[in-house]
Formats: sequence, C-alpha cells, structure tokens
Amino acid sequence: MKRVPIVYFSDVLCLWAYLAQARVDELHRNHGDRIDFQPRFCSVFGDTARKIATVWGAKGGYAGFNAHLVEAAAAFPELAVNPAIWATVRPASSMAPHLVLKAIQIGTLDGDIAAGVCEAATLALRHAFFVDGRDISDRLVIDEVVAAAGADLAVVAKLMASGRAHAALSSDYKDADAMGVQGSPTFILNDGRQKLFGNVGYRIIDANIQELLRAPDTDQASWC
Repeated sequence: MKRVPIVYFSDVLCLWAYLAQARVDELHRNHGDRIDFQPRFCSVFGDTARKIATVWGAKGGYAGFNAHLVEAAAAFPELAVNPAIWATVRPASSMAPHLVLKAIQIGTLDGDIAAGVCEAATLALRHAFFVDGRDISDRLVIDEVVAAAGADLAVVAKLMASGRAHAALSSDYKDADAMGVQGSPTFILNDGRQKLFGNVGYRIIDANIQELLRAPDTDQASWC
C-alpha cells in the first residue's frame, strides 16, 4: 500500500500546534496507515524571554502576547486555554520538554519504551501548559507529566546522559532550518515540494494528501 510521508514540525509551547492537534487526529482517523506521520520538533520558543522582548517588547511584552493568544484561542471554543499562559506562567524554553520527548522517541525505537508513549507525552505536556497552566520547562513538571503518560524515566535519563537525546534534538532543529521551516506547526509533504505552515485548515491538508495518494508517478508535479 502506498503511504504518504508527512514530516510534521512543531514546538510544544506553540498555541497553533496545540490547536492543530485536532487536525492531526483527523488525519490519522481518515487516512490511517496510508500516511507515514513523522513528528519532529522546531525551535520557536527556544529562548522565550528573548522572543517576547524582540517580537512583543513594543506591544505589551508578555501581557500583550497573552492577550493576543487568548483572543486567538476564542475562535476555537472546543479547546480549553488557560488565561494564565504567558501572563503568570512563563516557561523559559521549549528545549527542555523537546529533549525529554526525543529521549522517549529513541527509547521507543530501541524497544525500551512502548509505542505511542511519545505521542501521549507530547499531548500531555501541551495539556499541562495550555489547559492546566503549568511550567513545562521545569524538569520536575516534565518528569511528572511524561511518567504519567507512560514514559520510563530511567530510560529517559540514560538517553539524556549518553547525549543521544541531545544529538537527535539537534538534528531536528538543523533539519527544520534546512527544510525552510518558518514556524510551528509545519507539515512537509512530497519531499519538501509541499509545505503547509501555521493555521491551515484540515481540508487543505487533506487535499494535498489525496493528490499525493492519487498520483501514480512520484516524479509528477502535484496540481494542488
């Protein structure tokens, strides 16, 4: 069976990636094993203090950013968003949770962590921040959340101590730059020829996948 590879870059602290999860879930429901979904991480909130100062310094800083996100989230009433995000809860960096998640991914490939745990841990970390208002750059919070999602913390610690998790995260960030990822979330299809970035509707994503499933020749340019 033909499978469409989808390289999916996101940052766990990105609101739009949190909101896009419903579309990712719909892709899995509608396409199942016809897609090869490859979750990766990019650095949008690698240094949040610098990002807020640079982008939002003249627009109210953290308070302005908080107001912007709360207003944006109001268009998605089916998803809860804690009004405290970035106002009083300010994670320093998404790199900390990304590093743990990469360790979980490696542990899964090694057979030491059950399949599906990384996806569950990623969702749990997003929920911890966007719904519960917890600081998911705090290692104690990260460990509590991912352990509850099924991750073996001893395996995670071993993979971080060995440097393998750091290497994998570095590769994600470098690949995001090489592939021209502009932000989170970004869907990359057709060997980089089709790139869907940001708040993209489900039907647009689905149309691109349907066209790739239809095209008999992988060298043929898509009409999407």
